[in-house]
Amino acid sequence: MSNSSTDIAESATGASHAPLFVASLGVRWRDLDAFNHVNNSNFLTYLEEARLQWLQHVRDWFSEDAMPVLAASELQYRRPIPWPASLHIELRCTRLGTSSMTIAHRIVDADDAGRLYCDGHVVMVWMNPVSGKAMPLPATIRTAAGVSSGG
Repeated sequence: MSNSSTDIAESATGASHAPLFVASLGVRWRDLDAFNHVNNSNFLTYLEEARLQWLQHVRDWFSEDAMPVLAASELQYRRPIPWPASLHIELRCTRLGTSSMTIAHRIVDADDAGRLYCDGHVVMVWMNPVSGKAMPLPATIRTAAGVSSGG
């Protein structure tokens, strides 16, 4: 691990650490597939929605010069999500780099956090939309993730 990144958690799921953010979502009828459970592609949509809800709570994160893009995603599907269901999407920051962060996630039943539907992580990179080059993480993101700008 280089000096340019900070490890926040020991595991991909970060289960031993308090969540950075928990989003609440309900399963919609249109999310279902022919097998009458949530189509696997919608899991990524749920994760995107949770990240956007988190970012709405972060002040001054948005800049026209540096925007987050999804660089990688890894999901482990643990069980089908039925309908109807209320979900909690738990986000944990597990790594901060110079221009990227790794966010571990867990999709669980809102009434039973032990009912795990999916876990894994995504890597977000901040980049300049004109040049396509990576940009340093905004200080507000570092602060919101619980790590100072010097970290």
